[in-house]
Amino acid sequence: MIMKSVKILFISLFIFSCAPIYVTHDFEKGTDFSKYKSYNYYQDIQTGLSALDNKRLFNVLDNQLQSQGFSRSDMPDFYINIYSQEYQEVQSSSVGVGMGGSSGNVGGSVSVGIPIGQGQVSRRIIFEFVDENSIGLFWQAVSESSYNPNATPEKRESYLKILVEKVFRKYPPKSN
Repeated sequence: MIMKSVKILFISLFIFSCAPIYVTHDFEKGTDFSKYKSYNYYQDIQTGLSALDNKRLFNVLDNQLQSQGFSRSDMPDFYINIYSQEYQEVQSSSVGVGMGGSSGNVGGSVSVGIPIGQGQVSRRIIFEFVDENSIGLFWQAVSESSYNPNATPEKRESYLKILVEKVFRKYPPKSN
């Protein structure tokens, strides 16, 4: 059982190492991140993910946050909002085919670009930390990566683990 999990993790790391996850972070200047110890999710959260991917994401996120010393609470210090967007990137690779000719002083040509392959499906997931008792939104991370809507449940979970780890690699932000 452990060997199977390790094998899946290594295969997933190999697959997803070819598909980079880009993450940007932003936060409210002057925020005292040390005062935030407990969290919860908004009850009416609409992530834009499937119900099963929601379960996977919340499980992975809970494990990550608990490993960083946070606890989930009914009276949290902050709430987490998550939403996502799936989109297909415009295909930019094409093959040009041209025809031309001339007769005397008159010339003409026709050129057509034929697309190669299909556009990549990508997903943007936005994580927001909101302090409803004082400053409101105080931290945000935006992740963007390619996405395979036909991936197996194991690959989806592995992808979410890698994504969440990368998103929270820079939390809390370092003061300048």
